Amino acid sequence: MLIIRRFVKEVFPKVKEELHSWQLIAEKTPDSLLSQQALASLQSKAFHCLGGSIYALYPGAKQDAMIQFIVAYQTISDYLDNLVDAANVQDEKAFAQLHLAMTEALDPEAECSDYYAEYPYKEDGGYLDQLVRTCQENLKLLPSYSVVKAEATWLAAQYSSLQTYKHLKPEEREEKMLAWLEQSRVIYSEVSVWEFAAATGSTLGIFCLVAAAHQPGLTVNTVKAIKQAYFPWICGLHILLDYFIDYIEDRETDQLNFVQYYPSISEREKRLVLFLQVSLERAHQLSNPEFHLTVVNGLIAMYLSDPKSEIEELNGGTRALLSAGGIKVRILHWLCVRLRRKGVL
Repeated sequence: MLIIRRFVKEVFPKVKEELHSWQLIAEKTPDSLLSQQALASLQSKAFHCLGGSIYALYPGAKQDAMIQFIVAYQTISDYLDNLVDAANVQDEKAFAQLHLAMTEALDPEAECSDYYAEYPYKEDGGYLDQLVRTCQENLKLLPSYSVVKAEATWLAAQYSSLQTYKHLKPEEREEKMLAWLEQSRVIYSEVSVWEFAAATGSTLGIFCLVAAAHQPGLTVNTVKAIKQAYFPWICGLHILLDYFIDYIEDRETDQLNFVQYYPSISEREKRLVLFLQVSLERAHQLSNPEFHLTVVNGLIAMYLSDPKSEIEELNGGTRALLSAGGIKVRILHWLCVRLRRKGVL
């Protein structure tokens, strides 16, 4: 609970300050559509930056530097998500080009590509470049970034592929996604293709690796352990929960939702509980286990405190997950419900 108290008291205000700074820049974006989407991502998806910034409290990480990186990187993700979901654009080349920002932001030596080369709207006043460079400058200062760079970039590349394919026209997206997933999932046979896809949609593994890179002398074995805990398990739990609470809404609007691929409600509940259980087991095995356990418990508490999780069709899964998480999850859930009522979350 000490971590959560510090999270709300210390980190939340700094994240909101950082988001406000980017809002001021986004307001000056010349193209009205790009400005609109940049501002919308900062306002409606601030929850993502707030949640991800738990890694500012990773033992040994510099809090302010982590907040700056996480807000910039998550804002790239959320902004691009808006761009590929808006303006009636369904162009694979355009989406792939935009998402070069996700991998280049993790390469301190990379020059910024022309991210809008294939996209019909282009004049962002340097907004996306500034976000990318903020990440790069931050990573240059980390003593062990070279040890985590390859794994972080792999996660970013998977994320970019997901975003490129899942926003294509409905009649072609599933075929394209399956071709990519079958090739990429080879060594992750314990999860389905759609569970693998869900795991690729999380930035938490990247944030954890960057936080760990603040530690001088970070070993390859430690990095490997983090990757194995987060991907596909903790990352998968993260995004499956996101899709779980949006399931009814997405079904009504014909949006792609990975939870829809479970053949039954009982199978859905069983697999979600499995992701929680394995995530907790893997978190126990990491250095600083209390921190990682708080992350896992916090995911359950934050997502299931959303009123959407109480919809009749979903509340069986909600109860199963809260029960499987144990007393700490239920206490955190109660706290998150209160924070939502106060407008903090």
